[in-house]
Amino acid sequence: MKKLYRSNSDRKICGVCGGIGEYFGIDSTIVRLIFLVFGLVSVGVVFYLLAALIMPMEL
Repeated sequence: MKKLYRSNSDRKICGVCGGIGEYFGIDSTIVRLIFLVFGLVSVGVVFYLLAALIMPMEL
């Protein structure tokens, strides 16, 4: 069973986008672009901060 973790190896700030990319099997750059688009609407920033607080670090 796969678990969602913040990435240790593919991280720019907190590893949230890298972890989401690894979980769904997509490139983390695509996830970062999605967060950028949502960040322009200010929803993405709040979601990213919540995910950084809730998601555990990769083992």
